[in-house]
Amino acid sequence: MTGNVVFLGFSAAPRSGLSAVASLVAIAAFLLGALAGGGAAHALAARPGRWLTAAFAAEAVVLVAAALLTGTGALPLAGDGRFATIAVLAVALGLQNSTVRHLGAADLTTTVLTLTLTGLAADGALAGGPGARPHRRLGSVAAMLAGAAAGAGILQWSPTAVIAIAAALVAVVAGAFLTAIPATPCTVAPWPMANQVSHA
Repeated sequence: MTGNVVFLGFSAAPRSGLSAVASLVAIAAFLLGALAGGGAAHALAARPGRWLTAAFAAEAVVLVAAALLTGTGALPLAGDGRFATIAVLAVALGLQNSTVRHLGAADLTTTVLTLTLTGLAADGALAGGPGARPHRRLGSVAAMLAGAAAGAGILQWSPTAVIAIAAALVAVVAGAFLTAIPATPCTVAPWPMANQVSHA
């Protein structure tokens, strides 16, 4: 969403070639998804396994629907119809980001790497810090890099395939939570505790 806000500003220039409508649709739909994710997190806070399974399963369903609809042409990838596609995908990502934010896993930011890279350097031994969890932080950066590279390559072949693969991966995550050994009840992390994703 950082990019969409920046693109929205850039679109004020007449010759930018950027669509203000596309950015506004993405931001609004993302907020709707985040609202749904936040509601689910609070409603199922005492049952984390059920909450995470439901959240990621819902995201997978939305992505599967998007893949099917784009594959059949019902959701266009160009023209004014692309705004519907943007909205569907933004809802799914809003749901995902809200869920991850409430989960509050330290050093595992899924959309913003600025703080991860800052922490890697600022908390490292060279800076006189404890150098805690460098492998997790490096893994987060490497996973984002690898995912972006793979997505860019697959996109050249088929945009629908990218959505379908994303849906499959999210479904695997939902399945992992569904089959996991139940944990003791916990409370959802409040917004400040997961602030590392707040700039997404």
